[in-house]
Amino acid sequence: MWKSYLIGCVCVLLLGNITLAQIYGCTDPLANNYNASATHNDGTCLYNAASLVPVLSVTLGSSLTETSGLIRWNSYVWTHNDNTDINLYALDTLTGNIVQTCALSAAVNQDWEEISQDSNYVYIGDFGNNADGNRTDLKILRIEKNSILLNVPVIDTIYFSYADQIDFSPAGANNTDFDCEAFIVTTDSIFLFTKQWVSNKTIVYSLPKTPGTYIANLRDTLNVGGLITGSTYLEPQRLTVLCGYSNMLQPFIYLLYDFTGNDFFGGNKRKIDLSLSFHQTEGIATSDGLKYYISNEYFTQPPSVNTPQKLHTLDLSTYLSGYLTGSPENIPANTPLTGFQIYPNPAGETITLQSGNDLLPFDYRITDISGRNVFSSKITQQTTRIELNNLVPGIYFIRAGQTSVRTIKFVKE
Repeated sequence: MWKSYLIGCVCVLLLGNITLAQIYGCTDPLANNYNASATHNDGTCLYNAASLVPVLSVTLGSSLTETSGLIRWNSYVWTHNDNTDINLYALDTLTGNIVQTCALSAAVNQDWEEISQDSNYVYIGDFGNNADGNRTDLKILRIEKNSILLNVPVIDTIYFSYADQIDFSPAGANNTDFDCEAFIVTTDSIFLFTKQWVSNKTIVYSLPKTPGTYIANLRDTLNVGGLITGSTYLEPQRLTVLCGYSNMLQPFIYLLYDFTGNDFFGGNKRKIDLSLSFHQTEGIATSDGLKYYISNEYFTQPPSVNTPQKLHTLDLSTYLSGYLTGSPENIPANTPLTGFQIYPNPAGETITLQSGNDLLPFDYRITDISGRNVFSSKITQQTTRIELNNLVPGIYFIRAGQTSVRTIKFVKE
């Protein structure tokens, strides 16, 4: 009997830990319905309407009137046009001046609408389909990065079609849901985000990122209330940001973060308007998740609207610094919130703490939800892996720093 009783107690404790590690709700403190006890984001966070003013806007040269995609790479922002131009352009981020040009001589630009990257390649989406919605030659060009820097581009091609498109009758201009101007590249796949002229939604499709011919598989749908035209992605941080505009050319960005795996619409979803009237935003890029670059095409509508092509700089620290660096405690107002970050979160057997050189060395400690200290040590290098084998599943906090303390909440699964 005592044996049965003990087994029962152990089961209750284990179940209690499992329950603690699986409290679903809104995990974003910035949301109206934030649940401080939630350990798993269920995608239900609700936000107030928000608007953002660029911290810098510069006019681009006349050769970039149809700039259509952006990446942040090799100290520059790179872009291209969506007309017949076959050049890639590297831009100075402060002035917008072209500092390097690479001609993709072996390629044809039928409708280049987006650019993305991984560690070895740059990818260009030749998949604009708004003329009639009936293209049968949708493709993504893959170019070796080293070959671009040497100005001798090596290009191969990924061809695809949409799994659910069976009707290729001409739909007329801007009258299709099979247009696309945004995609991201992950460790093993490409994910397309469609520009849906009819429904004002976006569908995410997936396909391999190696050369070949594929069927793009439908994954999920999100009602964004506009036209998606660009995307940028930080895989370790589980952060995707889309850009787009309404039918009245009111630009916006759409933040997707704290999702699991490639379930991009399963986490936080926040739409933020940009204070830029009549701007046809086309590309977006970031390298740190806080500072973003966004571009718009030239647009004119006589007699009163004449918007030149521009490169804008956005600061999203207000919206994303807490997520990327944790919820800060006792941090002076002038202290940057980019000092350190942890990943993955939720964590398994280990968690990695990454910090800037300017902070080293510093002490850290891990506390449980009751404030009890469960582990402490010193950080002496930029990247440190912390073993969590001895922690039961639940909510914990890493508190680090010397003169000011910074705190990040994480979940041990």
